[in-house]
Amino acid sequence: MTWRELRSRQFWHAMLAELLGTLVLVSAVLGASVPGPGDAPGGPLYPAVAVGVVIVALGHCFGEISGAQVNPAVTLALLATRRLDVLRALVYIIAQCLGASLGAGALYLALPFKTTAEHFVNRVPLELNAAKALGIEVLCTFQMVFTVFSVEDQRRRESPEPGNLAIGLAHTAGVLIGARFSGASMNPARSLGPAIITGFWEDHWVYWIGPVLGAILAGMSHDFFFARSASRQKLVACLTCKDIEIVETASMTGSSLSTVTQNAMRAKQASKQENN
Repeated sequence: MTWRELRSRQFWHAMLAELLGTLVLVSAVLGASVPGPGDAPGGPLYPAVAVGVVIVALGHCFGEISGAQVNPAVTLALLATRRLDVLRALVYIIAQCLGASLGAGALYLALPFKTTAEHFVNRVPLELNAAKALGIEVLCTFQMVFTVFSVEDQRRRESPEPGNLAIGLAHTAGVLIGARFSGASMNPARSLGPAIITGFWEDHWVYWIGPVLGAILAGMSHDFFFARSASRQKLVACLTCKDIEIVETASMTGSSLSTVTQNAMRAKQASKQENN
């Protein structure tokens, strides 16, 4: 990313999209998790349906602006696979965490009963230990992020399949699978916002390490082993900090890597000359 891009309106629109999107996501999930006055807890069904529907909606609203990542784990997976640069990833994560905190705070103030705090935070059940909850978070986040990368791969091939729906269903499946065992956060920002508002930090590290580890494993396994453009050269390029797009183009077209590299360098030089 260049300083010109950093000062551009499009960049800050994307940052605001991540902030607003995460705010909407967290407030919706928390609202679905809190039972009404006199109601019994609804279990994982309400938040599972809510997160799936909201993710589909956010994909349509902000997908073309920022990618509707609304999740630091997804952002870090994109960074690990070289699909996102460091500065943009950092700004997105800050925006996501801020949006989650604002969403949790607004909902906490809006609800008339203060017993909601216990339903806000993700916590490890007494029957499980932190290590088992960590494993559940890794598993749930892995399947969700693998779906995100698969959908993005299909979009690059202009596939007509409804990608946002698949991502929403993956979120719903993750909550249904893991909510009883770890809370099925799959999103560090979703856990951070309520923790800041309620002051409950016990085992909070589980909800950062688990989702981030699962997301990075999913992104790298998809890109380097299952994607259409997957190749040993692409994996080596990532590990050696080379240009993945050049290697990806070579594997997709079947042309020689040296020829593609030369063409890419010519294109970059032409772009620099136009900017000057």
